[in-house]
Amino acid sequence: MAVFEGTFTQTEPLRLAVVIGRFNDLVTTKLLAGCQDCLKRHGVDPDPHGNQVDYVWVPGSFEVPLVARQLALTHRYDAIICLGAVIRGQTPHFDYVSAEVSKGIAAASFQTGVPVIFGILTVDTMQQALERAGIKANHGWDYAMNALEMASLMRQLRSNVTDSYTQTQSLPAAFPNASIGKLTAESEEV
Repeated sequence: MAVFEGTFTQTEPLRLAVVIGRFNDLVTTKLLAGCQDCLKRHGVDPDPHGNQVDYVWVPGSFEVPLVARQLALTHRYDAIICLGAVIRGQTPHFDYVSAEVSKGIAAASFQTGVPVIFGILTVDTMQQALERAGIKANHGWDYAMNALEMASLMRQLRSNVTDSYTQTQSLPAAFPNASIGKLTAESEEV
């Protein structure tokens, strides 16, 4: 048996995307700054003109899942960070948007196998949002940490599960001492 756990090192090869809702940008820009600070301190180049992180701005949180899914379908990214803020008002709008955004982000991750990080603040007041975007703590940092850990974990799982799978597959009797990796080379020689 084995234990798999994501790490926060060896981030040089990682490719990330950040999808940011423009609505409540007073909050989302602060979340983005915390996210970028974390990435930079963990060896990721957050420069939008660099080759590690792409940024996509959308009108609001409701549009985030669609874009996150489209990005994940490219399989170009090791993780996608979704940032937004939904603040309760005096109508049920908050409930509908919050529910759909959370379902959409989860679905994007499940459907594509790419970690899609839920970084959407769902709060009752602007004060609560600002506290979570930098006054007391910046959850943008946490979302970036989650992305790094999950990207690392998924790389490990893909590598180790694939290796384990190829090592345990039974081979035809004609190749008693071959492994799956050697099978192609040997079958070409025959």
